[in-house]
Amino acid sequence: MYRLHCFSQSGNSYKVAFLLRALGQPFEPVFVDFMHGATRDPNWRAHTNEMGEAPVLDTGTRRITQSGAILTYLADTHGAYGGRTPDERLEILRWLLFDNHKFTSYFATYRFSKAFGPVAPDPAVMNWLKGRIDNAWGIVDKHLASSPYIVGGEPTIADFSLSGYVFYPPEESGYDIPAQFPHLGAWMGRMKAIPGWGPPYDILPGERIAPKW
Repeated sequence: MYRLHCFSQSGNSYKVAFLLRALGQPFEPVFVDFMHGATRDPNWRAHTNEMGEAPVLDTGTRRITQSGAILTYLADTHGAYGGRTPDERLEILRWLLFDNHKFTSYFATYRFSKAFGPVAPDPAVMNWLKGRIDNAWGIVDKHLASSPYIVGGEPTIADFSLSGYVFYPPEESGYDIPAQFPHLGAWMGRMKAIPGWGPPYDILPGERIAPKW
């Protein structure tokens, strides 16, 4: 059985858990106490992930880090959601990189600062991040206006990757996604219809924390 080192506030953990459930693969969640510094502990980094990040997928014979690498491994291993042709697989990779660099990256930083940061966020920094978010999410919203999923007519790991943070409560980020990005909102509805979908706080370990700011 897979073991997934994860915690409930982590959208990158969520996208992996969602895919595991969609694949019908049981897994044991291993709670990572990120909020109390677990990933900064030298022992944790030495034995779990030198990069100091969750998620980490333990397959029994190896540990895989970085959500994009994990999603790709699972799609290849189980023969699903990985694209049907070389062109589709290349397109999936393109969107995985865009997600990791822009779509998820800026939003995750913005949400963490707003909801969980130790001090009130700097308004100038938040305004800058919001501009980057709105641009990246606008690109995806426009793309989904003419396609039901990110790559073609069925979900792939590109969709699972982009879904990492969209299902968290809006009060954590201040974003009402369906209202602000209607095509993204419709896509969220299609993602919810995939067997195995569940809200992040229902399927990942760890205590839910009320937003601070």
